[in-house]
Amino acid sequence: MQTAITRLLDIQRPLICPGMSYIATPELVAAVGNAGGLGILATGPLTPELTRQAIRRVRELSDRPFGVGCTLMMPGAKENAMVALEERVPVINFSLGKGDWLIERAHAYGGKAIATVVTEKHAHSAEASGADALLVTGHEAAAHGGAVTSLALIPAIRKASALPIIAAGGFADGQGLIAALALGADAVAMGTRLAMSKESPVHQRTKEMIRQRGVADTLYSKNFDGLWCRVMDTPAARQATRKPLSLLAAAWRASAAARKLGMPIAKVVLGGLLSQPQALRQLAQFGAATESIRLAIEDGDHNKGVQLIGQAQGLIDDVPSVAELFERILTEAHTCRQRLATLDL
Repeated sequence: MQTAITRLLDIQRPLICPGMSYIATPELVAAVGNAGGLGILATGPLTPELTRQAIRRVRELSDRPFGVGCTLMMPGAKENAMVALEERVPVINFSLGKGDWLIERAHAYGGKAIATVVTEKHAHSAEASGADALLVTGHEAAAHGGAVTSLALIPAIRKASALPIIAAGGFADGQGLIAALALGADAVAMGTRLAMSKESPVHQRTKEMIRQRGVADTLYSKNFDGLWCRVMDTPAARQATRKPLSLLAAAWRASAAARKLGMPIAKVVLGGLLSQPQALRQLAQFGAATESIRLAIEDGDHNKGVQLIGQAQGLIDDVPSVAELFERILTEAHTCRQRLATLDL
């Protein structure tokens, strides 16, 4: 199946693995590339050196195009992005920040830049900055989706921008792929579906929990990491999303996060308290959330861990390999197209 996205990114299938922290590892990214899609490496939890190692590991496992994700609001994101640019990664996917400089640097060596957006305003800004494509994240998605559902957001952004669109939020099968294409997208990103693949590093205990959950078994809150995001509904998640972080608690957590990142603690904490309390709170919540996410994914610990998950979890009941999954999705898409062709429209 060829679309504007497959032609732009030199891939065979319009199927994308987004840069999910602790999940989009080199092994999963390479498996997606080898199956004809595009995997986007997660760099949020990584140091620059670990980012470089991960990029080179992807290249050991696959000769197909891949991307690197950069959440520009997060501490260390710019340094990791610089490594990706130095390594001439084919695709840079940026979010939560201005990516003009990333776009310019990527284009200088022939790379492509994908901007993650959740509103028409963001789409206009990304297009004006020179982005090559948009990853449009609807309300159904895990983590930082938009306030508008994919059903309304994708066609709205299709009207607002001529750039190729990757639709994210609620997509897990061939029917969803056809629906996204009908709405105006050129590919789908399926984070929750690919988290439930054999190559995914998600702990078996967590995979089993995802398999048992329905589409309504999530929470949507800004109290977990400071931004609106969607997580699996568990007692730990309810506790983590119960109320916003206080400023004193933020200072305490920010000091731990600063220490881990090698940042000057006094400057981060005292400077934040005096001049940027909201930024301090955001740093603290990112730091605390990162460890909670790791516990759920790597350790299968749901007493303390919190799993980012999309509503598409309720559409998933097995754990195939990426190659098997992609073959199935395209077969489902073909069957869906044939069924639609029989309708008297």
